[in-house]
Amino acid sequence: MRAAQSGTRLGRAAEPPPRVTDDRPVVLFFGTSLTAGLGLGPGDAYPALIQARIDSAHLNYRVVNAGVSGETSAAGLRRVDWVVTQGVAVFVLELGANDALRGQDLTATRRNLQAILNRVRATNPTARLVVAGMQAPPNLGRRYTEQFRELFVDLARTNHAALIPFLLAGVAGVDSLNQRDGLHPNAAGSQRVAGNVWRVLEPLLARGAARSSVLTPPPQVRPCGRLSPGNGLKGA
Repeated sequence: MRAAQSGTRLGRAAEPPPRVTDDRPVVLFFGTSLTAGLGLGPGDAYPALIQARIDSAHLNYRVVNAGVSGETSAAGLRRVDWVVTQGVAVFVLELGANDALRGQDLTATRRNLQAILNRVRATNPTARLVVAGMQAPPNLGRRYTEQFRELFVDLARTNHAALIPFLLAGVAGVDSLNQRDGLHPNAAGSQRVAGNVWRVLEPLLARGAARSSVLTPPPQVRPCGRLSPGNGLKGA
């Protein structure tokens, strides 16, 4: 699938991601076509919009968009080790929606998502975790939809992760904010999604920046620089 940002392409190749010269801490968005920005123009996927907000807030982080169209929790588990080799300061998990659309067993979904977070912790012990909550279509039944919604709450609680209660809050079901398929946000909807993410992510990044400024003395030789919004790897 095509992703929406310019930059290096993140696909399913066997080689590890190329080393980059930008040494800012990475905020990695790991998810589905919602993260990759299916149907959107360059810079309109919500991770690119988050990068713009990070830059405007003068926070020293680099966004990496690791969204892949059609990704299930099982597929995410198969590729997460390759993705996190570059090192991650903040890991945002946006998976599970495609499991629900296929009516998959939620026990397996929960197990896969937990395994992904375990692997992130194993390779990046100090990474802060964010879980993006999702909701299942009502046609799957009340019991399934309730269990699916609570899955993310429990996952965040168990892993001491920050929780975005519902990634598509204010967007899902609103025709004017979605593309013709009724599933993927349009450019205006993506702005709303970025707002949902930023409300949770911004305090986390600000605390991290404050902690880093106390623990690490400022560089005396190299001035700080800023890159364009959304620079970095992107979903394939």
